Amino acid sequence: MIEAVEPHLRLRLQNHNTSKGTNAVASARILIVEDEGIVAEEIRSRLKRLRYEAAAVVFSGEEAIKKAEETHPDLVLMDIRLRGDIDGVEAAQEIRTRFDIPVVFVTAYADEETLQRAKMTEPYGYIFKPFEDRELRSSIEMAFYKHSIERRLRESERWLATTLKSIGDAVIATNAKGRVLFMNPVAEALTGWKHKDALGKDLTEVFNIVGEETHEIVKNPVEKVIRE
Repeated sequence: MIEAVEPHLRLRLQNHNTSKGTNAVASARILIVEDEGIVAEEIRSRLKRLRYEAAAVVFSGEEAIKKAEETHPDLVLMDIRLRGDIDGVEAAQEIRTRFDIPVVFVTAYADEETLQRAKMTEPYGYIFKPFEDRELRSSIEMAFYKHSIERRLRESERWLATTLKSIGDAVIATNAKGRVLFMNPVAEALTGWKHKDALGKDLTEVFNIVGEETHEIVKNPVEKVIRE
């Protein structure tokens, strides 16, 4: 993070530690979406052996969305190919968007077009039938871990944005290439740039340091920090 404070420039490096893992709770509630009854019961049995709880078993995308809203499971195991008007891909997108519940796709076969559609929903994993208990467990645990990290990152970003907007110093954040990612209101007042207009601009286009005696633009020390 680069923090500009008139008339000086202060450089601050912040490190947010996200390396700590989060173990999945053994009793997590999992919604099973599978239109073949025998397969659904097999998955339910496997979850029980692995000490997970089956929140419910449903057989269509429409039922999956409704049950997710009613029961708020910790995770959804979603067959991609479902009977009905809504397939697993559409149901997964709806569930993730509306309820922020991680979805792991379970499938025996899917054509390339369907797989590409599935990728667009940013699933938390895939399990290809037939599968072993260890594959099911690892997919579930990785999904929980990824979802936990993403949630913590969003919370951290919200906290950081709120904090930076409220402090009295001017703050300009850039990426490694020196392009503006964030400006707080004080930085907007200092530079004359609005946050929305400065996004993606090179820092030197938005903010420069002027020598106190020469009144000329001096080499920005931020460029050195970025190079290093």
